[in-house]
Amino acid sequence: MSIKISETLTFECETGNYHTFCPISCVAWLYQKIEDSFFLVVGTKTCGYFLQNALGVMIFAEPRYAMAELEEGDISAQLNDYQELKRLCIQIKKDRNPSVIIWIGTCTTEIIKMDLEGMAPKLENEIEIPIIVARANGLDYAFTQGEDTVLAAMAHRCPEQEILISKKKKIVDKSVEELFSFLPIETDKKITKSTIIRSEKKVPLVLFGSLPSTVASQLSLELNRQSINVSGWLPSQRYADLPILGNGVYVCGVNPFLSRTATTLMRRRKCKLIGAPFPIGPDGTRAWIEEICYAFGIETQGLEEREQQVWESLRNYINLIRGKSVFFMGDNLLEISLARFLIRCGMIVYEIGIPYMDKRYQASELTLLQTTCKKMCIPIPRIVEKPDNYNQIQRIRELQPDLAITGMAHANPLEARGINTKWSVEFTFAQIHGFTNAKDVLELVTRPLRRNNNLENLGWTDLVKEG
Repeated sequence: MSIKISETLTFECETGNYHTFCPISCVAWLYQKIEDSFFLVVGTKTCGYFLQNALGVMIFAEPRYAMAELEEGDISAQLNDYQELKRLCIQIKKDRNPSVIIWIGTCTTEIIKMDLEGMAPKLENEIEIPIIVARANGLDYAFTQGEDTVLAAMAHRCPEQEILISKKKKIVDKSVEELFSFLPIETDKKITKSTIIRSEKKVPLVLFGSLPSTVASQLSLELNRQSINVSGWLPSQRYADLPILGNGVYVCGVNPFLSRTATTLMRRRKCKLIGAPFPIGPDGTRAWIEEICYAFGIETQGLEEREQQVWESLRNYINLIRGKSVFFMGDNLLEISLARFLIRCGMIVYEIGIPYMDKRYQASELTLLQTTCKKMCIPIPRIVEKPDNYNQIQRIRELQPDLAITGMAHANPLEARGINTKWSVEFTFAQIHGFTNAKDVLELVTRPLRRNNNLENLGWTDLVKEG
């Protein structure tokens, strides 16, 4: 039986609603990444309950974030918002003295039209601590786009390259003059000022996207092996270490949900964006490194062998999932990259649901998805933006996939109907980037399948079905 292969990607859009985790959850990983920051979430008690319960952070742990709870007086404009926020920020400065305070706007601040951007500069001058405003409301943004809004706002605070270049040029000129004053006369013919200054020039590369320090180090090391030095990360671990941006600076993203940050870096900071697939899975990591090397005019060394070594180490996982089917309901905007990697592992993807997708920012990833499907001789899955969950449940019932990657709300109902599920939020919090972490992706994907195999070996599946 021959399978008809789709030649082009097909995109559909259903309801226009976001059925995702709340985007203010980005606070959970960003406050850990930016070590000298403090996040102030401006919202209602519901937002506070979400951060307290869903993220499992206890009050006595004293994390570097807090809630500015809006009450009836705030919503009805009976209280002065500026004075209330000023009181809280002064308290934060006294207790924690952070290098930066980041205000996170929520749905309520959008609805009552709270002017956070207008209040922040005035208050910043008064308390002498930088205040960054990021709107991470669930009305306009999906789950992981909360990070996107924070990084886009933070990009405006990065130092300008031209200013630093002029300062460096003065230092270099002075050091060159001092060097030439000590050199013998006969060496002047071999060493010139231009050659010394030229050796100082290096094309800067800034990577953007919040990753654990160990994963960021691994990706930087992979690029170092190709003679490419990473000059900075956005976000940096400390606010004072934000990367230098400007004309001539190359930037490249590590996550597919950072389209707003990419646009800000190109249009506002005049950086050069390297369009590349994202470093998820061995195939994606290799393609990501190759695109960066191509932009710098460098020929890759030993990259194919490095990828093959990783594929060899994943053989046991691949044997388990080869020929199995998966359905992405859509939640964290990682769906395209994960689907491409799983297709390369031999799985069949019925549908890729995704809350929002910037086709320009993910153009390289979509091209790699198409190439991977043709290489594996399987149909190209359809991509559904803003999917209607009710329609998806009907399609899952008809298709009966071996695995559904879904949000928390639908996991238990699908499990009750005999569909294996995996929470999409787990891929957000897991370390899945780079060559070495490809195993963690497959560990998450195969866990429900391995659990079922173990139950079958014990003879428990029949008892479950009878019950």
